[in-house]
Amino acid sequence: MSIVQNIVFLDRDSLIANVRRPAFAHAWTEYAATAAGEAVARLRDATIAITNKVPLRAADLARLPQLKMIAVAATGTDIVDLAACRERGIVVANIRHYAVHTLPEHVLALMLALRRNLIAYRADIEAGAWQTSARFCLLDHPIADLAGSRLGLVGYGALGQSVARLGRAFGMEVCVYTRSEVADAQVRQVGWDELLETSDVISLHLPLNGQTRNLIGAAELARMKPSALLINTARGGLVDEAALAHALTHGVIAGAGFDVLTQEPPPADNALLNLRLPNFILTPHTAWASAQAMQVLADQLIDNVEAWAAGAPRNVVG
Repeated sequence: MSIVQNIVFLDRDSLIANVRRPAFAHAWTEYAATAAGEAVARLRDATIAITNKVPLRAADLARLPQLKMIAVAATGTDIVDLAACRERGIVVANIRHYAVHTLPEHVLALMLALRRNLIAYRADIEAGAWQTSARFCLLDHPIADLAGSRLGLVGYGALGQSVARLGRAFGMEVCVYTRSEVADAQVRQVGWDELLETSDVISLHLPLNGQTRNLIGAAELARMKPSALLINTARGGLVDEAALAHALTHGVIAGAGFDVLTQEPPPADNALLNLRLPNFILTPHTAWASAQAMQVLADQLIDNVEAWAAGAPRNVVG
């Protein structure tokens, strides 16, 4: 008799897609959302947990002796205590390469909106400035092309590579800072100092961990070109938010486009949430969320679960 796996999806409403049921004997329970304090009770009988953003820490895992697999419905796995999972023999699998179109397109949208001052010009129209203009157009805010400028990428995985392709299509010179060797003749690998000091746009594409937390702070912002843009669609904790708010307010850099914050949802007093500047664009963690990308994610999620159940786990983390 085959083992019936007990699968619990802790935050099903975080994924707007068709999630097929695994092709093996199982029981399936899903919750629209789960508060951190509810996770243990809901996973008490689970052998497989599916979570997007519900954290599972060491103390939680210690109370879940039946849990054998955690399928993370995202690429980032900082919500899971990987060391505790290794100690308990719990396999953790994540999602990979599903956002190689949607997130880079979002990065380019932020870059274009900022370089062309779309927010400021929209505000002008809403205030009636164009309607009362003496000329056929408004030229009150500077407009700059992406073509001919330098795009500096921090991290060069699948997402960074896709952003590089789009940047080159817009006529940008692409340079990369990463610890591994880059075997790509179309980009230039540079040191950290050169990337900070010479890039016209810096885009972050790396995970959040002890080495990358607050990678960009006041000192790094001060070394960037005053005309530079900073784009972050990776993780909020990569940038010191208070330092960025100060830099944007005081003209240290020209602008920033963010899709992530250190705490999500953000508290009302978040330094970036309350900026009302035309040179700052904040989107609510939606860079990953095209309909096409979410369906790819959902399919890969169940592929990971089925692979583990078949004894050939894939996309294993840690």
